Amino acid sequence: MSQGPTPVPASEVRGRLRRLAQASPWEATQGLVFVLPALVILATFLVYPAIWTIRLSLDRGRGLRFEQWVGLDNYKELLTDDPSFLDLHRFPPQGALVNNLKWMVLYTGLCIALGLVLAVLAGRVRYERLVKASVFVPMSIAATAVGVIWLFVYSPDPHIGLLNAITTRLGADPVSWVGRESTVNYAIIVAYVWFSAGFAMVVLSAALKGISTEIVEAARVDGAGEWAVFRRILMPMISLPLAVVAVWLIINVIKVFDVIYIMTRGGPGASSRVIAYSMFFETFENGRGGYGAAVAVVMLLLIVPIMALNVRRFRSERVTT
Repeated sequence: MSQGPTPVPASEVRGRLRRLAQASPWEATQGLVFVLPALVILATFLVYPAIWTIRLSLDRGRGLRFEQWVGLDNYKELLTDDPSFLDLHRFPPQGALVNNLKWMVLYTGLCIALGLVLAVLAGRVRYERLVKASVFVPMSIAATAVGVIWLFVYSPDPHIGLLNAITTRLGADPVSWVGRESTVNYAIIVAYVWFSAGFAMVVLSAALKGISTEIVEAARVDGAGEWAVFRRILMPMISLPLAVVAVWLIINVIKVFDVIYIMTRGGPGASSRVIAYSMFFETFENGRGGYGAAVAVVMLLLIVPIMALNVRRFRSERVTT
């Protein structure tokens, strides 16, 4: 039976760190010299814009100009007086923040479930490469094109919309899938799952192929059924790739914008708005740069804990060589 990577003893790790600490000044600065260009780029295009955005969120800025310091007033309005962002007076709650949470649960869950099922099934068919390529094709399409494609699919005209052509054949009335508050978010989520499921399938398929067949065969010899093998062997061994895919999908959800802009412009009304669209709308269409910056800061605050948990998970893995 093949063996996994051998863990590096803690004493050896400490020895490496000790030798690094005892390096000459030139050796100690070599790493800094090599990473300095990347640090400059990060500081210029990430750190400085983030600080500037936080500063603007505390101002009643018009456009992208500073005008009047207002402290936390933008955040207070955003979380208590803006029903398009968060409306807790209705049940269930409404608004862009709630829509993002809805996306986070449905989109992430559907993508992982569909990607995992396709990864398992694709490995058992004769034309595996063709199946995987077919599923992955939507990832090569721009998200704006995905929005246009699914606008045709959801068209209320049965002569244009594929979905309504099928439902009217079955005797149902045509439905404006992206024109109703009750269906618009679910319709867009389905379109984006179609776009992203190929990524989850490819990553999880590679993870499944990395599992030694000897482990699986040994479990089957011991009497484990297919479900037991999947649940007790395959799932635990691909937990890290699953976490990576989940983090990527969640971050993708928090900053989703283009497909919503193309398909609904946040409508009908504000029923399909998400955080990124609210930031765009308030900053560039309403001209409230400070208020839009507050929305951007909220989006940043949602992403940071997810990234911190992801980094912590990677650090908790064993040091291997």
